[in-house]
Amino acid sequence: MKLKRETYLKQIRPYYETDLIKVITGVRRCGKSFLLDSIRDELIEMGVDGAHIIYINFEDMDYGYLQTASDLNEEIKTRIRDDKKYYIFLDEIQQVEHFEKALASFRATLNVSLFVTGSNSTLLSGELATLLTGRTVEFEILPFSFSEMAEFYQLNNRPFSDDLIYEYIKWGGFPLRFDFPDEASVSRYLSNLYDSIINRDIVSKKSRMDRKAFRDISLYILANAGKEFSAENVVKYYKAGTGKDLSERSIYGYLGKMKKAYLIHGVSKYNLTGRAALGNREKYYAIDMGFRTIHTNTINYEDTFFLENIVYNELLTQGFQVFTGKTYKSEVDFVAIKDGKKCFIQVSYLLAGEGTIEREFGAFSPITDASPKYVLSLDRLDMSRNGIAHMNIVDFLLHRSQLALT
Repeated sequence: MKLKRETYLKQIRPYYETDLIKVITGVRRCGKSFLLDSIRDELIEMGVDGAHIIYINFEDMDYGYLQTASDLNEEIKTRIRDDKKYYIFLDEIQQVEHFEKALASFRATLNVSLFVTGSNSTLLSGELATLLTGRTVEFEILPFSFSEMAEFYQLNNRPFSDDLIYEYIKWGGFPLRFDFPDEASVSRYLSNLYDSIINRDIVSKKSRMDRKAFRDISLYILANAGKEFSAENVVKYYKAGTGKDLSERSIYGYLGKMKKAYLIHGVSKYNLTGRAALGNREKYYAIDMGFRTIHTNTINYEDTFFLENIVYNELLTQGFQVFTGKTYKSEVDFVAIKDGKKCFIQVSYLLAGEGTIEREFGAFSPITDASPKYVLSLDRLDMSRNGIAHMNIVDFLLHRSQLALT
């Protein structure tokens, strides 16, 4: 059975009847299409006549004739039979040239509620996007969180335990990867999915970009997500492995394309002294752990950056705005802000010794802000001290423990 993704449905439901265009974005195969199916099912349960629901998936070859905004406009208008409200679902709409014109026209002239999905963050950017300014509300969907993985296992009568965090660290949460029985099959699926994203969302047929160079560089960036980014180091890595030169400008170009395809998120620094976001970005986090693993092959579970990445994605899923914290002499992993309130977070694998404990808890010492402070690790023993709370990562991910904010 498939999982009803209540976390996202709860965010979208208040907009079902509004004339704002509901834009659902995210990396390919993260579950956007199934989310549309869930919304359609809910509307029918609420009494909406199925004849007033129009659903088009632009990856379905049956709709290959819909190439332009004019084609789409004609198609929709031929399907509307009366003046009652219609609910229009357009999946992977970026396939339609100048689709923004059609959406703006539908919204202005028809009695409709519009839901669209896309796999590129430039979906609503560019000149045509000015047609839709103030007329959209966007929701980014991520692959399964760890708590959704637990729900999925329980829904399908599969054994689940907290120890599956190690599987999640290694293979992440792309929904379809759970259909495969062994690690070799999962790895092959994720590798093929990654190549598909490159071919369909990043390196077009007309592009002059070196597809292999992009794949090698992008997977290296994903494998090192969470570490301080250095374009110079990436250039050296590529030179050592291939003997070829690549400019730092090219590296930043690759980063931009990775962000647009939702492969990574860039995270800004937060000046803990001045209490403001700093303009430059220096850390990047992967959208899913599986894309990290297909490059590294073996996982060092003591590498805190994997857990840090999972915590970062969970914070996004919970609706936090997330920064890395910076003081004049130290860093805190995350500053998490929601509804104008915040907390500070350090992430560690295990607090294995007094030195590790002092390092993680001591990271907060330069901070005079009284907002709650947390150290998250896989330890089960509560090691809270000096007003700083210790929290088990699995309990945090499964929502057994909640962050307090002030």
